[in-house]
Amino acid sequence: MNGKLSDVVLVIGLGSPIMSDDAIGLRVVDAIDAMNLNNVETRQEAIGGLDIIPMIVGYRNVIIVDAIITGACDPGTVIIFDPSDFEPTVANASAHEFNLATAMKIGKQLEPDMMPETVRFIAIEVSDIMTVSEKMTDAIEKALPNAVDAVVEMINDMLTSE
Repeated sequence: MNGKLSDVVLVIGLGSPIMSDDAIGLRVVDAIDAMNLNNVETRQEAIGGLDIIPMIVGYRNVIIVDAIITGACDPGTVIIFDPSDFEPTVANASAHEFNLATAMKIGKQLEPDMMPETVRFIAIEVSDIMTVSEKMTDAIEKALPNAVDAVVEMINDMLTSE
């Protein structure tokens, strides 16, 4: 597929709206969407693995926002990753076990000219993704503005570096 990559920044929020802190990616994207920023498109998805590829094909810059549990940071900590940070996790696995890093690598093999030039992951350390609730924990609610600010700053960086 030959074509031109879109200069619109795509921001994808991943998560589930009914699994407590797992909603943070969706809530961040809600806030970004409400700002009506120029040259920014938002999507909310409850996907992972290879399903991410068709979502990001054709965009020059993509930001993916999601919950993460590392245990290395306090809940509410905003962490920014580059795909290369996940290289050690790229593995040959079944399609149901592909993580985002593996999906990105496969996408670049399938659509090298149409995959994003820049992908950044903004992850928010969370503590509860198992409780069925539309309410996030207090620490994650308090972290929402910081996560939104991190995404806005990254959007501005992407738009001004072109």
